[in-house]
Amino acid sequence: MLKASQILNIPVLATTQNRARLGETCLELGLDVPGGIATRVHADKSLFSMWTPEVRQGLSSLPTPLECVIVGIETHICVTQTTLDLLREGHKVYVLADGVSSCNKEEIPIALARLRAEGAVVTTSESWIYECMGDAGIEEFRKIVGLVKDTNQSSRESLQTLCRF
Repeated sequence: MLKASQILNIPVLATTQNRARLGETCLELGLDVPGGIATRVHADKSLFSMWTPEVRQGLSSLPTPLECVIVGIETHICVTQTTLDLLREGHKVYVLADGVSSCNKEEIPIALARLRAEGAVVTTSESWIYECMGDAGIEEFRKIVGLVKDTNQSSRESLQTLCRF
């Protein structure tokens, strides 16, 4: 999704849960490093929701309601609380089933079912990317097709794991 965000010029916001005690957001993501993914906001937080004052400020110049795509860890905690906060504020929220995780895998389908019932759109990264593009005639289409092919196996494995629960 980070690579897709670069191709489609979608702003990326990231938060880290209590950086001093738990460490930085996955360094493998390459957030805000030379040659990596530039974020609009990359904030430390103690709230479980990422809908923090820093994130609100970072999005304040965008037209509302927002369409937000949520990926992250601890589906049943941070992803859930962020999604619920955004829904309460009237934003459209997509939660990518193959882009969330938890230390306790059994929590994932329960949290996704709850979020769907609350009004979030629970979908997959590939489905959302194509919905976002809307037309194979756009300039970015070929790059996205290549990206989808490159990540097909890992997406399939993530979804197969989810389907076991």
